[in-house]
This record gives sequence, C-alpha cells and structure tokens, in this order.
Amino acid sequence: MTPTAHAHGVVGVATRIALGVSYLGTAYQGWQSQPGGRTVQDQLERALATFADVPAIATLCAGRTDAGVHGLNQVVHFDAPVERPMNAWVRGTNRYLPTDIAVQWARPVPPTFHARNSARARRYAYVLLESPVRPSLEAGRVGWVFRPLALGPMQQATRHLIGEHDFSSFRAAQCQALSPVKHLYRIDIRRRGPYWRFDFEANAFLHHMIRNIMGCLIAIGQGLRPPEWMATVRDARSREIAAPTFAPDGLYFLGPVYDEALALPRQTPAFDWLPL
Repeated sequence: MTPTAHAHGVVGVATRIALGVSYLGTAYQGWQSQPGGRTVQDQLERALATFADVPAIATLCAGRTDAGVHGLNQVVHFDAPVERPMNAWVRGTNRYLPTDIAVQWARPVPPTFHARNSARARRYAYVLLESPVRPSLEAGRVGWVFRPLALGPMQQATRHLIGEHDFSSFRAAQCQALSPVKHLYRIDIRRRGPYWRFDFEANAFLHHMIRNIMGCLIAIGQGLRPPEWMATVRDARSREIAAPTFAPDGLYFLGPVYDEALALPRQTPAFDWLPL
C-alpha cells in the first residue's frame, strides 16, 4: 500500500482493490490505454477518477485484450486514493461507464496482490457460428465459418498443443512477451446446433495466440489440412507456416485464475449468457 493525500490534507494509506470488469470489445481499440482514448482501460480509469473525484487513477489488468475482443471477468487492481465501500466502487464507477462496460465486483486485496503477476492461469473462450449465412444478431459477438466443420480432426489436432511448447508459430509479430514458451493446460471443443465453443486455459498467452490457433483448427476442421499439420506448425516456430489470424469477434477473456485464498469471484452472470 502507498501513502495517499486525501482531499482534507491528511495523508493515509491506500487500500489495494481488485475489480472484475466485463465489456463488449466491439467499439474499442482493445484494453490497453492509447492516446486516442478509445480503449476499455481509458474508459475505466476515467470513470474511476470521476467517481473518486481525483485527477487520475491508474489500473493494471490481468490480461490485455485486442481490439474487438470481449471480457467477461477481466481483473484489474488499483490503489484507492479515497475510502469507499466496496459496493460503492461498483455502482459509483458504473454510473460513469458506457453501457458496454460494467464493473461486476470489487474486493480489497493484499498490498502484494498484482492482477497480472498473481494469476496462476488465464482462460478464454471462442464462440463460432457455422452457417451458410453470416451472423446478424450475433454480429461482432461470434466468429463465422460457412463451410462445415468436423469435431474429430480438430480434437486430434489439439493434442499437439497441450503441454509446454514454444508457440512462436502462433505469435503476432508485435508480441512483447519475453518468451514464446507457454504451458497450455487444456483446449475443450463443444457444439450446440450451429454454434461451436472452444475453451482455452494456459499459464499465459502470446499476442494473437488463440486467434492463430483458431485459424489452424478451422483449416483442419474443414478438411483443408490433416490433424498432424498442427504439430508441423508448432515445430516450425514460424508464423509464416500457420493459418491466417482468425477474427477477434468471437473471442472472450473469461478471466484469470488466482489462489483460492484470495476468494476473488471466478465468474460473472455473462458466463451463463455464452452458448454451451
């Protein structure tokens, strides 16, 4: 915790607070703050500062998301410059947020808590529509393919990615991660009618990693490549050999996984809104 000057001039100690934030990413240039200000972080920090009646509040998130990617339980932390009840940080901040961003919960956390570094794992889901016709009601909220997909080959392909690997072939050129080596714990694939859902969990993800894996899985599911091709792509450690980066529309950051002792919520109501 850090010293903080309050409006009445008394210097106190700031409480570190974690927030769970959900957002529809369609209208934003991703999570991370940019000069233009049209990012989720910019919107959140402005709302927090307005509610707290302070010049600025800086936040740090569990996982940065790209333009068009959505968040169901993005976790951020900040050091509160004023004292407010936890439910006030939720309702008060939401008063100043656009309708497609909402704080879901607020919890006090130890001063050593770090939204990114304290996370043991991160979870994403990709929702995909398989239909001859493009989405309308779900536009911006699902990926889309018009050719049929086969479950078996895609499941076989995922086995080549589980475990600790060098994921350079699935890494964006602008990725800032120090190492391309990540541990992918699971990929689950389910279907309900024309909707597919792909769940990913890893210790961490590279920039565009899931969208690049999705491009390869779809090529395999459509019969354009055999399941074994995924191992070839993995071992090449070259972005040039993989499929094109798939659309961000259907990608949802489900949130980080922390030590249970922190007692931070792992879900928000929107988890039940997603298909499957």
